[in-house]
Amino acid sequence: MLDLAEELHEWLAEGREFAVATVVSVGGSAPRGPGAALAVDREGTVIGSVSGGCVEGAVYALCQEALAEGGTVVQRFGYSDEDAFAVGLTCGGVLDIMVTPVGADAPARDALRTALTAAASGTPAALARVVRGPAELLGQVLHVDSEGAYRGGLGGHPDLDRTAADQARALLDAGRTGTVEVAEDGSHCPGGLTLLVESSVPPPRMIVFGAIDFAAALVRAGKFLGHHVTVCDARPVFATRARFPEADEVVVDWPHRYLRSTGTDARTVLCVLTHDAKFDVPLLVEALSRPAAFIGAMGSRRTHADRERRLREAGVTEARLARLRSPIGLDLGARTPEETALSIAAEIVAARRGGSGLPLTGSGVPIHRDRDREGDPVHEGRTAEAA
Repeated sequence: MLDLAEELHEWLAEGREFAVATVVSVGGSAPRGPGAALAVDREGTVIGSVSGGCVEGAVYALCQEALAEGGTVVQRFGYSDEDAFAVGLTCGGVLDIMVTPVGADAPARDALRTALTAAASGTPAALARVVRGPAELLGQVLHVDSEGAYRGGLGGHPDLDRTAADQARALLDAGRTGTVEVAEDGSHCPGGLTLLVESSVPPPRMIVFGAIDFAAALVRAGKFLGHHVTVCDARPVFATRARFPEADEVVVDWPHRYLRSTGTDARTVLCVLTHDAKFDVPLLVEALSRPAAFIGAMGSRRTHADRERRLREAGVTEARLARLRSPIGLDLGARTPEETALSIAAEIVAARRGGSGLPLTGSGVPIHRDRDREGDPVHEGRTAEAA
């Protein structure tokens, strides 16, 4: 639901009544993961998606039924060999979808409003809901912030909300959406209830060092992938807003000094495009000492070999050096700045999702990998050469 925060926040402000269908679990090959949502208002307006098209029509009808009749339901959609015309996923996966009406007097409306307001403004927020358990608990909402404070309630045992808040904060800290098992009495023993915890965190950072034409194309790719993008260069004539209008920030500073003064975390992407030793070496010494999901540097293989030598001389250990992806990008045969940006973006996605970078044709590998990898730091993997 939080992936529709901006739109649903507006719907609540306008006083609309609506129903929300949320993916609560997936099995096999499925196009979207837990937390993906579709919403329908009283007028039939629809936003979002739960399956990329396979079951949208059936889910739309369920939302309309929920608005008309009230009550939260959980329904499974899967592929059936016995009935080729049944509603299901042609990819062979299974989706469990919870449909919840949000009427004008719904008890959960206030908690939803605070969660959606926070998520829409970029403030970390988690939303916990019971997706398996007693019918009277389905559809109740608990909003948890980054400090562990909560609003709303799941009903049931008095300790349940405190336990759910603890679990939700742990997932929020990790920037993950997923399910957790707790007991009905609020203890951490699994088996009684299943909670879906949706996490909304600020977009991951991408910092592009080097205000060159390749950087301009990479900024556009980074924004397309949902990053908050900063461009940094020590040369004020190149690091200008006019040259990088789509960047969230343009910083004039020595790259290593700026990196030392700013924050990174396990989702941050650092792309070094300067390929100049006086910038690269001190910058990479700093970058390889701090948390980041991806650290890549542009340059030829000869440049990379010289860069590695200089980094070792600067005291960078082999373990830290193994985190560096250089030459940056996957081997797409890229030549233009746009093609090179695509090759870099492709490697970032592959590193984030655990992809091989190989063509899917004839590979036999799963198309949809474990989504729990999202946000995990990546410290090693195959490097490839950009253009």
